[in-house]
Amino acid sequence: MRTRIFQLDAFTTRRFAGNPAAVMPMDRFLEDAVLQALAAENNLAETAFLVADGGDYRLRWFTPTTEVPLCGHATLASAAVVMERLEPGRARVVFHSASGPLTVTRTASSYRMDFPARPSQPVPAPPGLAEALSATPVEVWADPFNYLALLESAPAVRELAPDIAAIARLDRGGVIVTAPG
Repeated sequence: MRTRIFQLDAFTTRRFAGNPAAVMPMDRFLEDAVLQALAAENNLAETAFLVADGGDYRLRWFTPTTEVPLCGHATLASAAVVMERLEPGRARVVFHSASGPLTVTRTASSYRMDFPARPSQPVPAPPGLAEALSATPVEVWADPFNYLALLESAPAVRELAPDIAAIARLDRGGVIVTAPG
């Protein structure tokens, strides 16, 4: 199998800075196991796979171990590949993804991304969250993918000693922790 691969650093104008991502344009998506193996071989935080679909593109992201529903920096890298390499001069691209349509527009000096909002809702703290964080949240919010735990102060956030294995056992993909100030 032969396919092109681009490695870009997103969110920077300097080489070897920013957030690296691999972008692999394809004629069609290969089997999930093959996409996963390619992402593992690339060994970057995310590898984006894109397939032209009419005037738009379909886009999927894989870490070295799993497919993820959304990835900002790999979307930005994919847009740069489309607008600078695949279709030079193109000013706007729409990616269709598991998280819905994602639009990236070229500006005079960079790119602007428009992502769907994922509003969260207040929820009771799930069993095991306080223990996983080693802190008791003042409020907990959730969206389909993550919990958002509000702690009482910024120092409480800085002093966290989370149990990553316990967080992985929760029923969401991650926990975002914040505080006022």
